Amino acid sequence: MKFAGVDLKEPRIMGVINVSPESFYKESVKRCEKELIDAVLRMVEDGASFIDIGAKSTAPYLETQIPLEEEIRRAVWAVSTIRDYVDVPISIDTTNSRVAEEAIKAGADIINDVTGFKGDSRMVEVAAEYSVPAVLCAHAGEVNLKDPIHMVIDALRESLTVAEAYGVEEVAVDPAIGFFRPEWPPWYEWDSKILANLNMLKVLGKPILVGVSRKSFIGVITGRKAEERLAGSLAATAVAVFNGAGIIRTHDVRETLDAVKVAELIKRFRFG
Repeated sequence: MKFAGVDLKEPRIMGVINVSPESFYKESVKRCEKELIDAVLRMVEDGASFIDIGAKSTAPYLETQIPLEEEIRRAVWAVSTIRDYVDVPISIDTTNSRVAEEAIKAGADIINDVTGFKGDSRMVEVAAEYSVPAVLCAHAGEVNLKDPIHMVIDALRESLTVAEAYGVEEVAVDPAIGFFRPEWPPWYEWDSKILANLNMLKVLGKPILVGVSRKSFIGVITGRKAEERLAGSLAATAVAVFNGAGIIRTHDVRETLDAVKVAELIKRFRFG
């Protein structure tokens, strides 16, 4: 199985670069050209197979609204700045079709839409028009508290139906760890249930992308701030890989790749 030209015979790493000062993990934010280029080159050297650019935070618990033109400016600046320095696929993390389109024109290769083609109705049209792969996150209006994993699968099936209707066939699915915030069960239990049963997403027949890096559920479990959540992130990453994740989205490429390699090798010896 391949995604954006990258062979997924073994799990791959997607390095996260933010140019959004409002992002929850401040150390991931790059504010000038040198910082941006240095960070991307280091990620690729450390083993990243993809780079994901975020020009506006999508964290559901933060106030992240910025003018659309500002998101476009950030996205185009970041993508065009790094395009000549790396030959790995670049993903644009956005919920707005105009941002996605301008980023693609600047050199982005993948659309990463946390609304799963359910937010901006034109997003799927942009993906189809430019023939780019898409990462589709589980996105649902109503939350099934009793059965999180099947709710996620149903939400992803809806997104895949939209993609297929427009001929967007190259898709990775993301269970949206950290985006569902039910009052009960607590969201850290919700996210843990999804990771524990991640292998069930294989029924969709698409690569599974998981982003757990330094997220709030790890903070609740460990009692640590974002800058102190590396160890917890690596533990969650190992669980995700053991349960079938093919792409891991992370702020910490080198350390995460080590965790992926260990989990993947151990997984090979599992019976059944």
